[in-house]
Amino acid sequence: MPERIAFRMKVHPGRIEEYRKRHDELWPEMVAALKAAGISDYSIWHDPETDCLFATLVRTDDHTMDALPDTEANKRWWKFMDDIMDYGPDGRPTVVALDRVFQLD
Repeated sequence: MPERIAFRMKVHPGRIEEYRKRHDELWPEMVAALKAAGISDYSIWHDPETDCLFATLVRTDDHTMDALPDTEANKRWWKFMDDIMDYGPDGRPTVVALDRVFQLD
């Protein structure tokens, strides 16, 4: 059964319009990598008070999301985005997994 997950990231203050622009122009090879990994229904929301980004996505049972960081498209995307987002010393975006506390179907 597909699984919906949620996580939080952070955009640098004053950089949300650039973040939005880059996602409006998301590379076709990044879209293909996400879909090949079993990811769909991916949404990112911005909290203007904190500059936190809240994301949700659906992944298939046989997803390969854990291998996505090893793809060339993903490596390039992360490098492209590192000037406007919080990143860790490992070169990956700082991501905080969120636990579901309620769902209305």
